Amino acid sequence: TAKYLNGDLQIAVPEKRRNSKDFIKIIGARQHNLTNIDVLFPLHALSVITGVSGSGKSTLASEIIYPAIHKKLYDHGPKIGEMTSLEGAYNQLKHIEYLDQNPIGRSSRSNPVTYVKAYDDIRNLFATQKLAKIKGLKPKHFSFNVEGGRCEHCKGEGVVTIEMQFMADVHLTCEVCEGKRFKDDVLEVTYEGKNIHDILEMRVDEAIAFFDKHKQKKIIDKLKPLQDVGLGYVSLGQSSSTLSGGEAQRIKLASFLVKGSKQPKTLFIFDEPTTGLHFHDINKLLKSFDVLIENGHSILVIEHNLEVIKSADWVIDLGPEGGKNGGHLVFEGTPEDLVKQGKSLLTPYLKEKLS
Repeated sequence: TAKYLNGDLQIAVPEKRRNSKDFIKIIGARQHNLTNIDVLFPLHALSVITGVSGSGKSTLASEIIYPAIHKKLYDHGPKIGEMTSLEGAYNQLKHIEYLDQNPIGRSSRSNPVTYVKAYDDIRNLFATQKLAKIKGLKPKHFSFNVEGGRCEHCKGEGVVTIEMQFMADVHLTCEVCEGKRFKDDVLEVTYEGKNIHDILEMRVDEAIAFFDKHKQKKIIDKLKPLQDVGLGYVSLGQSSSTLSGGEAQRIKLASFLVKGSKQPKTLFIFDEPTTGLHFHDINKLLKSFDVLIENGHSILVIEHNLEVIKSADWVIDLGPEGGKNGGHLVFEGTPEDLVKQGKSLLTPYLKEKLS
């Protein structure tokens, strides 16, 4: 932290901005406080929507851009806010994803390792061990989501929930499996001295080091994106209910990084992904954005963070204030041109970052 604050470490300004020839244009956006604005943003680049709270950022992204493109791509989708038309190169997109801070799964059993599909390979690995074959255990027995190998007293949760009528429910460690989620005969199976519970308790960084030592490249390739988006401290089996909104959003991002160039050309829309992030993790996040763009995707981010704004290829600044005094297009273009124009509230702060 000190190194970033005193300038020894910093997030570098890009040497050059991406110069895309393909743009999408929103004509006549007038939902809520948007003032019948026309907005342009490039594909195959990092675009950032900025502005003070209440300036119309979320309205533009989630109620205009996302549903309008969704409708063009799939011929159905969420209701489109008031606007005139959508123009430009949207036919170059095959998919659109809105990555907000909602939980990664409805069940408390959903977790990082299952979301990025690494757990399938881990279960297969355990099922190939000699003791597993002697016991007749299959990959499904190493899952806590289905009957067979999981502890049936807690249904693979590791905890038992006591419902309280007038107070919050109480969660107690399962007395049968002692919080380990699985039956004893499953826990007896080990890989290089670790049973399936031990693996789920590992942090992402620890798991990558462990599987790297034992040459499990397929598993590493699926776990590495979690590390790349700054989630090396999260446990593989950590319940989704204990993850913050920002952590859930970055796990979703990691799941797309796992797919690499196989993912159809997609426009990713992120809603304030840097919330709660350290400088070092913001740097990792920006590098992850670079990987997606290199794979042919496009990124649109709602953001206040100056480190992200200075790293953008294109800035859409709404304002000049919030509420009834917001909803105007103050500026669109490169960060350098925003500073030259001088009309945005961002100008003095961004000028300092770019100097």
